[in-house]
Amino acid sequence: MNDIHGGNISGRKILYDFSANLNPLGMPESVKKAAVSAISGSDRYPDPYCRELIGKLSRYEDLPAENIVCGNGADDLIYRTIHALSPKNALIAAPTFSEYGKALSEAGCVIGEYPPEHICEAPSDSTDMIILCNPNNPTGRLYDRESLKILCEKCIETGAVFLCDECFIDLCGNAETRSVRPFMNKNVIILKAFTKTYAMAGLRLGYALFGNTELAGRVRGSGQFWSVSVPAQAAGTAALDEKEYLKSAVSLISDERGYLAGMLAAHGFDVIPSDANFILFRCGIPLDELLLEKGILIRNCSNYSGLEQGWFRIAVRTHAENEVLAAAIDEITNKR
Repeated sequence: MNDIHGGNISGRKILYDFSANLNPLGMPESVKKAAVSAISGSDRYPDPYCRELIGKLSRYEDLPAENIVCGNGADDLIYRTIHALSPKNALIAAPTFSEYGKALSEAGCVIGEYPPEHICEAPSDSTDMIILCNPNNPTGRLYDRESLKILCEKCIETGAVFLCDECFIDLCGNAETRSVRPFMNKNVIILKAFTKTYAMAGLRLGYALFGNTELAGRVRGSGQFWSVSVPAQAAGTAALDEKEYLKSAVSLISDERGYLAGMLAAHGFDVIPSDANFILFRCGIPLDELLLEKGILIRNCSNYSGLEQGWFRIAVRTHAENEVLAAAIDEITNKR
């Protein structure tokens, strides 16, 4: 079965999940404790405005609280943003995360797809929205600063909104130098998620940074009223203190990404260089099916626009887990 997204392990005998791109260190203990402690207060409705969490995010991101909106994961904010702004013509890079296209299609938007390297050439006066993933999913590549700067400037010229999904960027070693943040203007929205950075996928928590308080207000007023649960708000507030945890994760990912890329290349697979906590590669065997027989789940990427059968993505995990994957691939390839 070719899953639409990674992390689909429910009801399956999965021993190792390399399909979901989460922080390999797992959820910090302080975050778990905060979420568990908050259960006792879950007999009441959550704060619909996430005031404590957004107050802390405001200091963490150095942005006014009114320019920050929290949601039930980054996906929630993708749909709420598109619903609130109702773009008629949008541009996305391809291949990229499928929820952008799905959300735009549901809103009746006309979608133009461009290779990531040509997306800067594409905006026109009829473009209402541009959506990029930085680093891109599934390629793992960060955009260069000049391209991001050009896009931000073109969005001012054309009036388009630039939604830049940076949910993976905090797990990249050079995040601060490759973010769109230095070029943020009134037409820029940056999407981020606790999901990936702090391995909080089951709690569902994302947030968006706006260069424009009016746009933030429109998105805040769209979608469901109580979008973030009591445990998720408490967990997010605790996670923002985990600075050493995040440094350790970035170091681990950098080392293990090199190990995995080298292992895949040694088997003759076509490996795309990655800046992120996942790697895209191509091989000529049904590797996902063969690994699944061993209880290992990887992401088949053939359903991404612009890719075909034979493309796969693996998450960077701990060294012990990565060694298990390497041994399994050794066994599979040596049998063929």
